[in-house]
Amino acid sequence: MIEIRPLQAHETEAAKWVIASVAQRIYYPEKTPQYFYDVLAEEGELRDVDECQNIYTGDHGLFLAVLDEDRLVGTGAIKHLEADIAELKRLWLLEDYHGRGIGYQVVQRLLEFARAQGWFRIRLQTGGEQLRALAFYKKLGFIEIPSYRESMDDISMELRL
Repeated sequence: MIEIRPLQAHETEAAKWVIASVAQRIYYPEKTPQYFYDVLAEEGELRDVDECQNIYTGDHGLFLAVLDEDRLVGTGAIKHLEADIAELKRLWLLEDYHGRGIGYQVVQRLLEFARAQGWFRIRLQTGGEQLRALAFYKKLGFIEIPSYRESMDDISMELRL
């Protein structure tokens, strides 16, 4: 049975592994998940997951874990960005769980949290290689906007609540 709930501190390594293993299939299919995990760790790309309690708790945000029994199979997070704007982050789900509406449920929980915080716009960035994610976000009503971060390789999107 699938459970969606806030990530617990002892689950951060499992969350980082899910993120790295799903991203590896998209960005470096010729490499192993362990290789990509090591690259992300070395570059500090998963630091926000390590610091989850400081970054995604209280009125700052929410980091959700998707569990199938005791196995962590997905993640999703939202955090305050500026004024009435939040940022959707870390939406990853193991491929075996795609197409079941789980990602939609995670996003709906995160949007409910955003509304409760008084945030009116939700932004995100995703890579152009993530065609499935882009289609999913567009289906949810996100539209492309000019980049709001330094990384010009990513596609920026926004949803008005």
